Amino acid sequence: MFAAYVTVTILTSVFNGIAAVTYLIGHDYPKAQADMKRVPRSWVPVLGMLLAAGSLGLLAGFAVPLLGTLAAAGLVLYFVGALLAHLRVGSRQLVGGAVFFAAAVAALTLNVTYHW
Repeated sequence: MFAAYVTVTILTSVFNGIAAVTYLIGHDYPKAQADMKRVPRSWVPVLGMLLAAGSLGLLAGFAVPLLGTLAAAGLVLYFVGALLAHLRVGSRQLVGGAVFFAAAVAALTLNVTYHW
C-alpha cells in the first residue's frame, strides 16, 4: 500500500507540476484551451498557480498528511471544473482532463486509505 501511495502521489505531483509550468510560462496551449472554453486569458496564471499549489501540496503531504489530502481533494475539484468547462462549450476532447482527473482521484483515494 505504501509503495502505491508514494508512486501515485509523486506521479500526480509531477504531472500537475509540468502542467503548472506550461500555464505559468505563457505557453500557447493553455491560452488556446482558455479561448476554446471561453475562459478569460487572465485566469490562465491563476489556474497555473492552483495546479502548482496542488502539486506542491501533494509532496508536502509526505510530511503533513492533512496537506496531501487537501491538495488531492483540491485537484479533484479543479479537474471536475475543467471537465465541466469542456462540456459547457460542447468540447469532446476529454481524454487529457480525464487522465489528470483519474490521477487526482487515485492520489486522493490512496492518501485517505493510507493515512486515515
